[in-house]
Amino acid sequence: MKPPRQSTDGFIPRRGATQPVRRSIGDGAKQSASRGETGLRRPPSSGHEVIPTTLQRSKQGLSRTTKGMSHSGKALSRADIDESLRAIVDEPAADVKRGRRRVRRQKKVVGKSKRIARIVAVIILVVALVVGGWLGYKTLRAGGSIFKGGLLGLLQSQPLKQDKDGRSAILVLGTSEDDPGHEGGELTDSMMVISLDQTKKTAAMFSIPRDLYVAYGESCPAGDEGKINAYFSCVNEGTSAADEQDRLTKSREFIGKIFGMDIQYAVRVNNTVIKEAVDAVDGIDVEVKGNGPVPYGVSPGSVLDRNFDWRCGYKCNYVKYSPGVHHMDGEHALFLSMARGNSAPTYGLVDSNFDREKNQQKILIALKEKAASTGTLANIGKVTKLMDAMGDNLRTTFDTSEVRTLMQLGLEIDTASIKTLDLFDGEKPVVTTGSYGGASVVLPSAGIFRYGEIRQYLAQKFSSNPVTREGARVVVANGSGVSGVAQTEADTLMAAGYRITSVTNAPVGEYPTITVYKIGEGNDATAQKLASRFSVTIETGPPPLAVDETVDFVIVIGKDRSKKTSE
Repeated sequence: MKPPRQSTDGFIPRRGATQPVRRSIGDGAKQSASRGETGLRRPPSSGHEVIPTTLQRSKQGLSRTTKGMSHSGKALSRADIDESLRAIVDEPAADVKRGRRRVRRQKKVVGKSKRIARIVAVIILVVALVVGGWLGYKTLRAGGSIFKGGLLGLLQSQPLKQDKDGRSAILVLGTSEDDPGHEGGELTDSMMVISLDQTKKTAAMFSIPRDLYVAYGESCPAGDEGKINAYFSCVNEGTSAADEQDRLTKSREFIGKIFGMDIQYAVRVNNTVIKEAVDAVDGIDVEVKGNGPVPYGVSPGSVLDRNFDWRCGYKCNYVKYSPGVHHMDGEHALFLSMARGNSAPTYGLVDSNFDREKNQQKILIALKEKAASTGTLANIGKVTKLMDAMGDNLRTTFDTSEVRTLMQLGLEIDTASIKTLDLFDGEKPVVTTGSYGGASVVLPSAGIFRYGEIRQYLAQKFSSNPVTREGARVVVANGSGVSGVAQTEADTLMAAGYRITSVTNAPVGEYPTITVYKIGEGNDATAQKLASRFSVTIETGPPPLAVDETVDFVIVIGKDRSKKTSE
């Protein structure tokens, strides 16, 4: 016995539920007459009647046939029954069958469409699950290597730690231990600080000269003092994840103290992550602009460094560019980030490490722009390659719960708005080159171990204090006759964000109160703050002492110290 047929939606169709079929009563009378069914009278109607179901017609037919037979007095035979049944169901049954076939065909078409739609939906769901699962695996794998904390933290979105100005600073250290032919691969020859503003969606960065001469504060293989690029490897020589976190944490604290910054995070990358990350996004576009003289016939601004051409037997040029924008793969971007013109013939890199630092910043910005582009984010292959590059070659002090915030900032910060700061260039460089201890090093412009000007410069660029951002040069002069008064006031002003360039004595005379002199135009925020601080009116005439033309304000401290500051 065959099982009942199921419909496409999983339900069993009910039997005997055929839709009623209408026919003309006249037609029915003619059929009855032709079959000799006299005595069967149908009552008049509106012209149509509803034909009963098959089962009902069968019962009625049998009843009518029985009555007919009893009237003639004959016994009811099987042939009589069959004839009566044929008369009842012949034509109407044909109509019903045709109707059933039409309904079945409609159900079949609708059912087929539903099956196709469900199959497509299932395929899409499976693909989404596979892709999502693969990216999820990649994220978890990379996250477990790159960040601190549990993998479940990737589901959170915690804000980044901030300094008093609402900024988050990241120390980036680049090493070359993955390059077998590179001497001193453990040194952090690439060093920069990136400062982010989560609220304003802005960023700024500056490079730390790798040859900056510093005191380590502990005994290192290089001694108690030396170049800053040796500090990272001096912390410890362990190879565990905990040792790596220790090196990163101590490095950000050490460098933060030197530059007067609260650095919240540290990141270490190697050569491989730069090369693979650039290749993962199908290359980047970098503007090349050389520095210094070039040979005859070569366009000014061109760059050449043959230091890497031994890799191809000097039959190629890894770093040779005319001025302008060039598309680079991972290998060429890496070598440009390392080029400093230390192997002849060379040109366009006259400032050596300082030119290299500028190119590193350009490459990092170009990589950020390409990685955050729609074309990259929509390409699963590129995303997974980026994850692989970072997971195998990047280590940070970020917590997993901060990753989503960091990634979102990367998407929201406009590349064109990223500011690059230069400690060596500008109207007044805060670092310079020189010789110390028999080695060529980078020193603060103010002198060995004197980082005050560097700190003031960076504070001016990153501070939310309008006075600090203006960076007006202030001279404090002692006219009170009491030793140390001017220096004490200068220290207090510096702590409040003012830029004090000199502390001196005022000419002999009577200075009963504090007087503030403004020289030149601009610096309105500083003028307002000083007037409020000392409860005075700003003087615009010449100060009582001669000062350099770059000075913006002169504050003379008088004998009367009764007026207290309001801040």
